[in-house]
Amino acid sequence: CGNTLACSRSVVRVLVLDSLRYWVREMHVDGFRFDLASVLARNPDGSFESADDSLLTAIRIDPILRDIHLIAEPWDAGWAYQLGTEFPGALWHQWNARFRDDVRRFVRGDPGMVGALMLRLYGSDDLFPDNPHDSRRPYQSINYVTCHDGFTLYDAVAYNEKHNWANGHGNSDGTAENFSWNCGWEGDAGVPADVMALRKRQAKNLVCLLLLANGIPMLFVGDEFLHTQRGNNNPYNQNNETTWRDWSRKELHADHFRFVKQMIAFRKAHPTLGRGRFWRGDVQWHGVGDSTDLSYNSHSLAYCLRGASQSDCDLYVMINAYHEPLTFEIQESASGGWKRSVDTGLESPDDIAEPGREVAVASMEYRVPARSVAVLIGETARTALG
Repeated sequence: CGNTLACSRSVVRVLVLDSLRYWVREMHVDGFRFDLASVLARNPDGSFESADDSLLTAIRIDPILRDIHLIAEPWDAGWAYQLGTEFPGALWHQWNARFRDDVRRFVRGDPGMVGALMLRLYGSDDLFPDNPHDSRRPYQSINYVTCHDGFTLYDAVAYNEKHNWANGHGNSDGTAENFSWNCGWEGDAGVPADVMALRKRQAKNLVCLLLLANGIPMLFVGDEFLHTQRGNNNPYNQNNETTWRDWSRKELHADHFRFVKQMIAFRKAHPTLGRGRFWRGDVQWHGVGDSTDLSYNSHSLAYCLRGASQSDCDLYVMINAYHEPLTFEIQESASGGWKRSVDTGLESPDDIAEPGREVAVASMEYRVPARSVAVLIGETARTALG
């Protein structure tokens, strides 16, 4: 990522603080995201300063800067990895790479991932605990499945391997492990229709889980219409069609665009999802039956999220990452019954309902298609939301 500033030196601290203040006062910038932010707390010898002495704290307590949004990529090029409580900026938001990796691994069907998915949906309290000593909050987790580093959303479901030859480094640059799955066909050349359909379903699954999770969701521009970098996961020197957004894909993938748009609206309409606190007693975890299956070969999870404390309706979520359909026994009742709002296994526009057009679920069983996510809402949702 280029040269690194020596942030322990006083002249550099003054430069950074003065620059940030100028951008806030004169340009009305609302927040900053710091690339490789761990370097802001390093001493000249590479060790880390105490939290109280670091530039991170100086930024956070500055009277001009303390009320803006501060987001950290909590690692650096010197192999520091400080995600969670290890990061010295206690009040900063952090890019949660564990969310990206765990959700990708669960969706592609890796074994032993149900427990990790529960942690990420809950708000990553293993990384941001709100105990008296740490006092972290779920909204400090910036949840994402893609960003400018690595595969795009489409490439994460279309490529098993990186294809970085155009960068001029013999395909040696960029991470080799992307936790991606090409759905049985590498790339786009001659891709069969059934593979493309599965890719779209997997892309919807990733977006759906991102927007159902507690924490702050982050979307990568272009993922709403399945932008592709043709398998390049490090296109830092590609000022061409690789990184330029092809807006014609919005029409080509109008079904996916609609799904993303409606999922964003769904999250906004349901404050029970993204809270200032962890879900705690408002969530009840299940599996295809009453008990959560945390076994190594489990690929399913269900939960009921009660919304009364947030003046919201209840949600019942069923997640099937298995390669065959699963029938879930709905374990919780809802006043007036349940209605289907989301089912990523259905074709557009049935995959996500317009508000007020949710489909009533007559049975206390629901068949979730292979590799799909289904979300039910309490029938009284419109009343609960006013």
